[in-house]
Amino acid sequence: MKSNSDLSISGNFERLRQLEWLETNGLGGYASSTFSGANTRRYHALLVAATNPPGGRTVMLSKLDETLVVGDQRIELGTNQYPGAVHPQGFRFLKDFQRNIFPEFTYEAAGIVIKKTIAAIDGENTIVIVYKVISAPSKFKLELLPLCSSRDHHGICSANDSLYTGYLFDDGVFQTKNYQDSPELFISIPGSVFISSQQWYYNFEYALEAERGLSYREDLFNHGKFELTLEQGASIGIVISTSDPRGRDAAQLLHREEKRREALCRRFPTGSPLHRLSLAADQFIVRRGTDLKSVIAGYPWFGDWGRDTMIALPGICLTTERFEDARKIILAFAENESEGMIPNRFPDHGEQPEYNSADATLWFFVAIYKYYTATNDIRFVRNLLPVLEDIVEHHYKGTRYNIRVDKDELIHAGQEGVQLTWMDARVENWVVTPRMGKTVEINALWYNALKILSELFRALDQLSEADEYGRRAALVKSSFETTFWNNEKKCLFDFIYDGPDELVKNDDVRPNQLYAISLPFILLPKDKAQKVLKIVTDKLLTPVGLRSLSRDHVDYKPFYRGDVWHRDGAYHQGTVWSYLLGAYIDALMQIKGPKAKPEATRIVTTFLSHLEETCIGTISEIFDGDAPHHPRGCMAQAWSVGELLRVCIAYELLNQ
Repeated sequence: MKSNSDLSISGNFERLRQLEWLETNGLGGYASSTFSGANTRRYHALLVAATNPPGGRTVMLSKLDETLVVGDQRIELGTNQYPGAVHPQGFRFLKDFQRNIFPEFTYEAAGIVIKKTIAAIDGENTIVIVYKVISAPSKFKLELLPLCSSRDHHGICSANDSLYTGYLFDDGVFQTKNYQDSPELFISIPGSVFISSQQWYYNFEYALEAERGLSYREDLFNHGKFELTLEQGASIGIVISTSDPRGRDAAQLLHREEKRREALCRRFPTGSPLHRLSLAADQFIVRRGTDLKSVIAGYPWFGDWGRDTMIALPGICLTTERFEDARKIILAFAENESEGMIPNRFPDHGEQPEYNSADATLWFFVAIYKYYTATNDIRFVRNLLPVLEDIVEHHYKGTRYNIRVDKDELIHAGQEGVQLTWMDARVENWVVTPRMGKTVEINALWYNALKILSELFRALDQLSEADEYGRRAALVKSSFETTFWNNEKKCLFDFIYDGPDELVKNDDVRPNQLYAISLPFILLPKDKAQKVLKIVTDKLLTPVGLRSLSRDHVDYKPFYRGDVWHRDGAYHQGTVWSYLLGAYIDALMQIKGPKAKPEATRIVTTFLSHLEETCIGTISEIFDGDAPHHPRGCMAQAWSVGELLRVCIAYELLNQ
């Protein structure tokens, strides 16, 4: 197993609080915190339950802080940040941390060495913690202090009189329901006693929320503390759940979950990059409804989004041979197709899907095509063809947000105040990059959608339909090159729209043009494709992904930080997106061929150091545009993991 421990940062609170861990449960719920033990996000908690999978995420138990009692000595292993103080400072006793199958922590104090393992159990809102006493000179007491909030995971809790302070405790099982509309919380600690206190703890500070310009102080309620006596060789298993855990064994649950995860990664050597990426991929696949699946776009705050799901699906499902999950994900979105569009987003609390995206629906075609090429499952694809044809016909007729096929066969999309492409940052009424009109990547996707339909009909020997969609695709290709080629810069225009007096062609150098040369069906001749790849390489490529805007642009923002206004203003104005490495490597390999493999391998190998940088074992959403390219945004992003995993396996870029 690969260790993530670094003795040089032992006792270094600032570094340890930057290292995060994440455990997910296949429902949208999770557990997460930092290796310091201090929560630095409002989203950090020991149990965030998905009450309406994969949404309705509720922080049930924020923390379970430990104290060792040896004689008259009290050694607190927990860590919290308060205004002007870090107390207690249990991080000083952390001697080893690893992120292998599960997050593991080893503490050493007063001659006691104790190892803690945390696991989320797949398919249920249950967290297991197992403590093992590696060594101890004599018996000692372990105290555990539960701190509760019972609030939406986007929120903050303040001390209030509405919280129900009562509880039940029987035979090692604690049970409470903090508010009338919150789930019940169960904590099972065999052999423990519970000592009541019932008090608020005030002003926990979440440093990352302060940096983001958001509310960052929270009050948490404590009903009391658990006590149990341990000695060398002892092992204690704790079950934290929204369901009654009586009769369940924590060690058995941990073992079962370990076997499930090992089976997912059996193709790759334990601890290898592909093994770790496969484990990371598993974190994003979640249940939607009774028997369908979806993809969480990113932890901790995103739900399931159409665009992110379709881009991530080939990497997190197909390269990991989770074909049944892929089918269920595709069906979840197919069943919600409306007016020729799949959902852009499923809201958190079961509201009606939102359809404000021009590209999610077109990525749907690409995901289905890649599913077909990976499985040859033409029967499944045949059943989807009516949905795909309906999408195309609605685009010809025109659908929501003025999305329609124009006379030149290209897609026009846009409506004032609505952001429809992946560059969708918006602050109140300010749409940062509106890109109304004909955008380069939407039309590259449109061409691919038509070509994919043609290929699928041909596979079914429905040649007249195949020829018709092929003819339409050829018209798009002809118009695309004429319309989007920027002869002055030797690349593609980003988008085109009708100005007051004439056609306006936006020549911002952005990564969107890459999709004209990286999708399954390329739109440009080789000489022009080479020029596009060159300008993307020269202007946008970094060691951690592609910038969203060239550094020489007047609107370029080198850093993603500050309040919502400043962060969203930089989100697509220079900020680096790691998921774009997938499209970049596709283009590199398609244009340069096998001789590009060493270059692609170097890019991937350089990037893999990020697995140890922020949320251990997974990939962040975004990075600063300028060096040292600090990780930002979500600590774990589906398409970032999926795209890296996909190209590594597709082009055999890593030695397994």
